[in-house]
Amino acid sequence: MRCAHRGLKERGFTYIGLLIAVVIIGLMLTAVSRVWRTTEQREREAQLIWVGHQYRLAIGAYYAMGNRYPDTLQQLVQDDRFPIPLHHLRRVYVDPMTGKADWTLVLTGDGQRIMGVASSSNAKPIKQAGFDAVDAAFKETNCYCAWQFIFSLRRFNNGALPDSTVTPPDPAPTDPGFNPGHIGPLPGGGLLTPGTTAPPQSTTH
Repeated sequence: MRCAHRGLKERGFTYIGLLIAVVIIGLMLTAVSRVWRTTEQREREAQLIWVGHQYRLAIGAYYAMGNRYPDTLQQLVQDDRFPIPLHHLRRVYVDPMTGKADWTLVLTGDGQRIMGVASSSNAKPIKQAGFDAVDAAFKETNCYCAWQFIFSLRRFNNGALPDSTVTPPDPAPTDPGFNPGHIGPLPGGGLLTPGTTAPPQSTTH
């Protein structure tokens, strides 16, 4: 009788030990999942900033060629205002935060043309500081929708430029058919030069 009681007691301890082990493993998996999600979100944030800069620079290049903003994002990919079409953007990039090309368009005062894009995601960014001067308005925002990548002559004439030393997290593939736009003077001063990220320029990808 005493042996049977001891056996039940030992099995009870084993069962409790297994429960504790399961709880510990669950907590560890939860922590790993959170770290993975955070890392993934940070990577998508970096991609969003890079893609947003490409849109901003492409809009600047489009504007420099005719003193007007584009009507559609597709016009950045295929600028048919000239006998030989220009390509200020390789393609219409998707929003890394949503996985879709569902950008919120930032329109000019008359509501007719596009001067910038913003993410349509309402999620709160992890990145809250450390932005380039041109993205200073992104600091301590509550949603990615507040990250508006706008081309403004006034802003760039004041010297707010994106960091040209940042390596794009998801560079576009080499496209032998890519034909960058015009290189020349800007309205209001400044010069479009190849091999830089100072907007506006037409060597964007």
